Amino acid sequence: MQHRTLGSRGLEVSAIGYGTMGLTMAYGPGSGEQEAIDTIQRAHDLGVTFFDTAELYGWGTGSNEILLGKAVNGFRDEVVLATKFGFDLANRTETGFGLNSRPDNIRKVADNSLRHLGTDHIDVLYQHRVDPEVPIEDVAGTVKELIDAGKVKYFGLSEAGPETIRKAHAVQPVSVLQTEYSLFERDVEQLFPTLDELGIGFVAYSPLGRGFITGTAKPAGQYDETDMRNFDLRWQPGNFEKNVEAVEKLADLAATKGATVSQLALAWLLTRGEHIVPIPGTRSAKRVEENSGAAEVTLTEADLTAIDRILPRGGFGARYPDFATPDWI
Repeated sequence: MQHRTLGSRGLEVSAIGYGTMGLTMAYGPGSGEQEAIDTIQRAHDLGVTFFDTAELYGWGTGSNEILLGKAVNGFRDEVVLATKFGFDLANRTETGFGLNSRPDNIRKVADNSLRHLGTDHIDVLYQHRVDPEVPIEDVAGTVKELIDAGKVKYFGLSEAGPETIRKAHAVQPVSVLQTEYSLFERDVEQLFPTLDELGIGFVAYSPLGRGFITGTAKPAGQYDETDMRNFDLRWQPGNFEKNVEAVEKLADLAATKGATVSQLALAWLLTRGEHIVPIPGTRSAKRVEENSGAAEVTLTEADLTAIDRILPRGGFGARYPDFATPDWI
């Protein structure tokens, strides 16, 4: 597995990472514990060294972090563990959880994450979503305290805009920004000049369009009732058919290279810059093997041109409803 450096402060990770969210939330009933552990460990066997979790993914119980901690216990020093703070999990509204990036909550969540992961340090600590009620300088300053104390190594932001990134970076250098990015979702490219200027790496979450760019998508309503894809706009009538057609064309192109459509999509992301690392998630060890193989797929300029013809502006349908779309400032 190739490695890449995220940011200018020495954060080195595998070119393909692994996102653990789907093991416990968002995509129907979670995996059994042993199946999830086996999948994470298979990723490590294949050279994946970058594993992403969050307080949110356990609905406040720590279950996702605990699962990841158990899985990597035997090789903790060989991997980079990233987790996140920033939601108010004690207060849920009709549209989801509120935000809480107050310094006292950041410290509490960090200590909980250390305990749940079974480790003495968090490699990357992200603010999961920007909290408009808390100055980003206070957030960055609190993470700086945790870094100075040896509890955290690197500071990350998620779904933040250029002004926020600059203000945070002035207090504590930001090593990485995490935001959705895929063949279906390209808006974040407008932030890349800022990241390049400041020496900040980029982590692409949902790099396979929440599973759509695998060739296995079903129409909304055909998933478990707890699965977010029932409500995702890309799965709704009108958008769904157009997205299926695009994925079929991408799959045909991938086949000419002896690759799957998932591998093509991940390989495309790797061409967007040396500072970019996607973190696909899966509950299947077989899918982990497939995703990891994307690092070996080489795309030519002709391939990239063909991809742009198929999806010149991304997929059909917004990635979130309006009320849930982050406001990049």
